[in-house]
Amino acid sequence: MMDEQGDPYEKSRIAVTDRLFILKEDLSEDFIRASGPGGQNVNKVSTAVQLRFNLEANQTLPQDVKSRAARLAGSRLTQHGEIILQADRHRTRERNRDDALQRLLDLLRRATEKPKPRKATKPTLGSKKRRLDAKKQRGQIKKMRGKSRGFDD
Repeated sequence: MMDEQGDPYEKSRIAVTDRLFILKEDLSEDFIRASGPGGQNVNKVSTAVQLRFNLEANQTLPQDVKSRAARLAGSRLTQHGEIILQADRHRTRERNRDDALQRLLDLLRRATEKPKPRKATKPTLGSKKRRLDAKKQRGQIKKMRGKSRGFDD
């Protein structure tokens, strides 16, 4: 079922960057009761949101971005490959939904940044000399701890 643009996923896309996107189908939400202050409202209304993003089953993100996202998610990543974010900062469902989605998108944007490759460097001549001088000085201190040669020998 393709429309005029030729993209069946046009309406269900959520942009991560200008080139990458995730699909709304990869997200699921559960509404739970929030903790903390709020009086009777907090005990009656489920305003907190638990956003689940199935990273493992996602088809739109490249594998390197997925692996970096998994590392960044840390304990928020389940054994089944889902990232779970809980948002309960705000008093309304809509603001908590937006907050959770923004936090997920921020995590995925950070995962798109490739780490700079480390360039191996050699120690400078001055640092080598300082290291050897420090070793000699330490050796002299230890040498002085030896048995004393008294006049009684």
